[in-house]
Amino acid sequence: MPKASEHHSSKIVKLLYIGDSGTGKTGSLASLVADGYKLRILDLDNGIDPLIAFVRRDSPANLDNIEYETRRDKYKGTASGPIVSGQPRAFVDSLSLMTKWTSEPSDPSSWGEDTIFVLDSLTAMGRNALDWATGMAPMAKDPRNWYFTAQKAVENVIAMLTSEGFNCNVIVITHVQFKELPDGTTRGYANAVGSALGPIISKYFNSVVLAQSQGSGKNVKRTIQTVPTAFIDLKNPAPFKIDQILPLETGLSTLFKTLKDKT
Repeated sequence: MPKASEHHSSKIVKLLYIGDSGTGKTGSLASLVADGYKLRILDLDNGIDPLIAFVRRDSPANLDNIEYETRRDKYKGTASGPIVSGQPRAFVDSLSLMTKWTSEPSDPSSWGEDTIFVLDSLTAMGRNALDWATGMAPMAKDPRNWYFTAQKAVENVIAMLTSEGFNCNVIVITHVQFKELPDGTTRGYANAVGSALGPIISKYFNSVVLAQSQGSGKNVKRTIQTVPTAFIDLKNPAPFKIDQILPLETGLSTLFKTLKDKT
């Protein structure tokens, strides 16, 4: 009979990292690089410049621990608005990278506890999935079919990344989508594709945290929240060991050390 100490959660972290644009989510990964983790980033937002800048400043010896693959579809302008130029490829290329990375060892599911697969971002993947679904059935009469296909595809990706078979740490970065509920309240969810998928995504993760930014200019304060807010449900699997508010600069390092019982 398996023992609790042998459960994969004691070695592997699967984290949903939510926050508005500009709250410093990608840059905050630098504390994990400083701790010696190898990051393999599927960069769909073309936005890892802040991370590289912080690592160059704080732990330059670990800079080559970061590998990234950028995938974005090309768009062209038309009379009816921007559309993908040619056949959408970003989504299917992303799927390929999740099963065969471009460096060795190439199978992400075998990377283990010293490596972190980063999806940056789920929001961009949702857009890519919708373009892919539209390209698969461009003549569909009901656009809801495109959204349904894209949503199921993205949910399957999340199910794969959070499964025990995907044996490495995972951080899924996403923006926030606010939704008004039938009772008149407003809740914030992971922004993927459409509105139906957001409330489902967090169910796949044991850890859900929120990057926040308050103030402006030199007075800006960025933090990571680990307990639910008035609008967003969060998950902290170690509530007695992890503070409710963590500094953005070191928060992810603290989370990983605590969740892996290394503190």
